[in-house]
Amino acid sequence: MCLPDKLGARLKQRSSALIPIRDINPTERFAIATFLLIVLNLVVFLYQMTLGRMAEERFIASFALIPNHLFSHMALTKSELPVSSTLITSMFLHGGFFHIAGNMLYLWIFGNNVEDAMGRMKFVVFYLLCGCIAAYAHAFMNSASLVPMIGASGAISGVLGAYLLLYPRARVVTLVIFVFYVRTVPVPAIVVLVFWFLLQILNAMIASDSVGGVAWYAHIAGFMAGMLLIGMFKRRDVSFGGGRRFRYP
Repeated sequence: MCLPDKLGARLKQRSSALIPIRDINPTERFAIATFLLIVLNLVVFLYQMTLGRMAEERFIASFALIPNHLFSHMALTKSELPVSSTLITSMFLHGGFFHIAGNMLYLWIFGNNVEDAMGRMKFVVFYLLCGCIAAYAHAFMNSASLVPMIGASGAISGVLGAYLLLYPRARVVTLVIFVFYVRTVPVPAIVVLVFWFLLQILNAMIASDSVGGVAWYAHIAGFMAGMLLIGMFKRRDVSFGGGRRFRYP
């Protein structure tokens, strides 16, 4: 999840040496729920792009999560929706091309297998629940903030947490960048996801969400929510650890 102010600068801070491209972890059936969530996010983003600057700002102000409004007992947003509804609507707004591209890439790589492990309807509920928990955590940590928060990454963080417990040994084809060294390498999911989670904690310790940027606490809370909730949502025939370790072709 991102805060619109100073987004470009924060996106540079988010770059890391490990960038997932795809996983080697086939699904039993097509992940229609994951696909539709991606389509919905893209449709909303394309609609945002058709708006003028002022209209887009009003649109974001109406549907983004504003922590101060959530805790000041405001009844309605500018769109006359309950303020609590922005815990969900904010998940479908994004601050730019790289913001939505990165989120949707992560959702497709890891979401299809998590959906496969729990079923389509359960996955949608799980996704939205993790997103709400993540958004609320950010709002709680910044309860006086008037800066809007937008983005799907809180919900996607929950998907990552679930994937870690389900398929820690699955190989994730990752772009490794170190100075002039650039190469794609199959890396165990546990390495990629633990690295990602530690990066969120590190950034939360050194960054200030209140001035705009990335909602690091939303990422952390979403990830932990996914790990805690996956046991209730996965199918009974799906075991933790997955046992999947497909070879890199």
